[in-house]
Amino acid sequence: MAVDEEDLRVRVEGRVGCITLTRGKVLNAVNRTIVDRMTEVLGAWAEDPAIAMVLIDADSEKAFSAGGDLTAMYHYGKSGDYQSGNDFWRDEYRLNAMIDRFPKPYVPFMDGIVMGGGVGISAHGSHRIVTEHSVVAMPECAIGLIPDVGGSYLLRQAPGRLGEYLGLTGTRMNGADAVYARFADHYVPRERLPELKARLIETGDVDAIGHFEIPAPASVLETRLLDVARIFSGPTVEAIRDVLAEEEAEWAVKAHEAIVKASPISLFCTLWAVRAAKTLPEALRNEYRFVSRVLEHGDFVEGIRAVIIDKDRNPQWRYTSLEAVPQCVLCQMVAETEGGDPDFG
Repeated sequence: MAVDEEDLRVRVEGRVGCITLTRGKVLNAVNRTIVDRMTEVLGAWAEDPAIAMVLIDADSEKAFSAGGDLTAMYHYGKSGDYQSGNDFWRDEYRLNAMIDRFPKPYVPFMDGIVMGGGVGISAHGSHRIVTEHSVVAMPECAIGLIPDVGGSYLLRQAPGRLGEYLGLTGTRMNGADAVYARFADHYVPRERLPELKARLIETGDVDAIGHFEIPAPASVLETRLLDVARIFSGPTVEAIRDVLAEEEAEWAVKAHEAIVKASPISLFCTLWAVRAAKTLPEALRNEYRFVSRVLEHGDFVEGIRAVIIDKDRNPQWRYTSLEAVPQCVLCQMVAETEGGDPDFG
């Protein structure tokens, strides 16, 4: 039976638990309702022998989910209600961890835009599907955050130094890139998605994906792998930036521009977080340490203002350059959370 709710639709069809995001007007931004309801139903379905798998998609071809609810975070920050923001992040990260360890196949249809919080409810799944219309990215440095929702761990798993490249620059991946970077598993043409969903619901057998997927096209990321390793293995963000400044390839020029424009605080903490993300629980812990302070001490509120609220695309970061950021700021942003770190599993 389907349950129509404000922001998502939950139902059981055959032996499949189905979740459809329905916030298409805001690109299915992940909000409190989505986090709480998904946590509830996944907890129930994990223990229900009648459920063979979980399928999650969106009712919009434009976006699976373009990220978290930034407007809500902006208002938390402006009003000084840091605790509400922290409570949301804690519960969202616990949902991400739940998806990662879900005991049954978890099949996200990552069609359209998949960024930030949308990555968190999809790319930790067991059978991740992308299409020729997928656009996958972790662009948080541009808004004063870091790749979170376990994103630092996913980036750490990417081949070579692609994690540092994708995390620091927010470079967008197409479906083929996402498969190559280990953010996805299966490449299925969009036109075949309805038939695939019907087959999964009919059979309850995740092996049905194999009858619909095709080999992913060549990934442009693979062609950059050696140069990315040479540049992004630098010991510091400043070193990476300086090498990029001497590069002539178009992708490297764009990467340099992205780093120059991004929040210096976020860049420092992103490089640290990606390189420290040995396990998902550790990554989520480190990310939470940062986000629990970012509304008060970081650039996130200003980043949202510039991109979402005023849309002037001209953020005024706390520090005007990487060199201006005191070392103590990085230590402050990634120190153990006051009162102890939450448990992410």
